[in-house]
Amino acid sequence: MLQQAIDLQAEGDELYALLDSLSDSDWSRPTPFKSWSVNEVVSHLHSGDWMAVLSLTDSTEFLHVVALRNEARARGESTFPSGPELTQGRELLAQWREYFDRMCQLLGNAEPTARLKWVGPDMGVRMFTTARQMETWAHGQDVYDLLRRPRTYDDRLKNIAVIGVHTFGWTFANRGEKPPGPAPHVVLTAPSGAIWEWNEPDNDSLVQGNAVDFCHVVTQGRNIADTNLNVVGDVAARWMSVAQCFAGDPKDPPAPGQRSW
Repeated sequence: MLQQAIDLQAEGDELYALLDSLSDSDWSRPTPFKSWSVNEVVSHLHSGDWMAVLSLTDSTEFLHVVALRNEARARGESTFPSGPELTQGRELLAQWREYFDRMCQLLGNAEPTARLKWVGPDMGVRMFTTARQMETWAHGQDVYDLLRRPRTYDDRLKNIAVIGVHTFGWTFANRGEKPPGPAPHVVLTAPSGAIWEWNEPDNDSLVQGNAVDFCHVVTQGRNIADTNLNVVGDVAARWMSVAQCFAGDPKDPPAPGQRSW
């Protein structure tokens, strides 16, 4: 089975355990992410997983749904004409878990070199699977932050760090900018203590420190000012100030101190 699919399943299992511990009232509480409630966060994840299953099982219907959604956006509509029927609370939890598990199984059995249709460019199975892990991990952090619960991190986080490193150019292109220079050297310490490195060694252009901090920054769960990352050079500083490893319109990270509990 594809290792990234195993890691994705583990990420979902962890999030499920957290969500399963919530009280009924917790589901309507606003998280630090755009003040989305837990219901809205899980609905967002479930909608993405629903689309992933559709892409994996019926790419023609997937493209039809994407076209319908694009037409709705063009009309200024805020709701999509096609998608899962969303519930709330524990019913939503069961709904999300069913599709999440199915998605993991489909991805784990898919040909690793295959390419899948998505709302943007087609994606390879490995990167697609890692992107779903990134979404699950990042939005899971929204719930951890809401509850002020400590979180245990695992080396499967490396998949997210890889996306963070590989989207250096995307971060700037998405903003209509050219990269201010070559990608900085990245040296991260894994939760296990292992050292992960990317790009050419350069002591004058460097991002170094805890892999958890790096993943928080590239998923925009933390402002770089609220981490202990060592950032050297103008290119690295600019990147870390706006890093974005997820698709969509360019976004800015939370303000310093906003999510530094």
